[in-house]
Amino acid sequence: MSEPAQRRGDDVVGLDALFSFDAILDARSPGEFVLDHVPGAVNLPVLDDAERARVGTLYKQHSPFAARRVGAALVSRNIARHLESHCAERPRTWRPLVYCWRGGNRSGAFVTILRAVGWRAAQLEGGYKAFRRHVLAELQTLPETFDWRVLCGATGVGKSRLLHALAREGAQVLDLEELAAHRGSVLGARPDHAQPAQRLFETRIWQRLRSLDPARPVFVESESRKIGTLHTPEVLLACIHAATCIELRADTPTRVALLRDEYAHFLDDPETLARQLDCLIALRGHARVAAWKALARAGRWDELIAELLHEHYDPSYRRSLEHNYIGLQQALGLRATSPDIDEYRRLARSLLAPPLDGQTPPARLKSSHE
Repeated sequence: MSEPAQRRGDDVVGLDALFSFDAILDARSPGEFVLDHVPGAVNLPVLDDAERARVGTLYKQHSPFAARRVGAALVSRNIARHLESHCAERPRTWRPLVYCWRGGNRSGAFVTILRAVGWRAAQLEGGYKAFRRHVLAELQTLPETFDWRVLCGATGVGKSRLLHALAREGAQVLDLEELAAHRGSVLGARPDHAQPAQRLFETRIWQRLRSLDPARPVFVESESRKIGTLHTPEVLLACIHAATCIELRADTPTRVALLRDEYAHFLDDPETLARQLDCLIALRGHARVAAWKALARAGRWDELIAELLHEHYDPSYRRSLEHNYIGLQQALGLRATSPDIDEYRRLARSLLAPPLDGQTPPARLKSSHE
């Protein structure tokens, strides 16, 4: 349906009031919602994906009138269903905010009926498009307001474990791999989580940045430009590249043990791993990849992991690290001696411990470059 913009009135509010309502209702279709939505919003579509396509086709191939006539009937039925389900037990004082694509007919119809019932509903001016513009604008400035501390280190040293331990100890962290549902490496796809759409990834980053205190440091992992299929926002990536570096190291047995734990799904399904290894053929050649596949099928996991680390991951990571992170030469060095969670809690506490009489806490190690 066509969605003309509306003037602001007492039932239309701007983005400054976005999180001041009791609920945020997304009136768009499920397909639109899954691509991105306002944090905390509940999807109550007034047209589902098939209905939206049907009305759009009528609009283009027949007439706006035909589209509105059919659309109005569909919207009315869907809103009635929401009134009888999601809205049924809401108190008289309930204040929902409703938005659609650009603050037009879909959210306008929903708000009209909600207000007719007696709820103090309002429509978001400009809808999702206004929200999206706001997120993109803030991602250009928000990252530069923080004091970043980037955890560097080769694959398997436990950067994510240290980041999680820092969070448990009360530090501020930005976990990009968690927000992206991907571990970052070529084998980093999570079997139980699909990656979000790029828009939703950016909204998740924006939401997390809004929750952070600029007066306190923020810890983040060193990441490449892409995390799986997703792109790290440019300004944020530049801030991470310019951040104070903390380099984490571990010996090969520790790294192998940690990776066996984090990638256990491959141990149960070597054929899936073998297929994934094909993406390394262009870099390492058919013979080398075939040898790695043979190790996987033979269950020689420690040997395979060590070879992948030393022959593929370590050289690639070191080149990227030295090229992108300007603070690497002055990095504080930490060494993990075990893959156990308690070891990373110890390291986290050592990072967060205040200096005594102007001295560096004993738990902190010298830089690996000194």
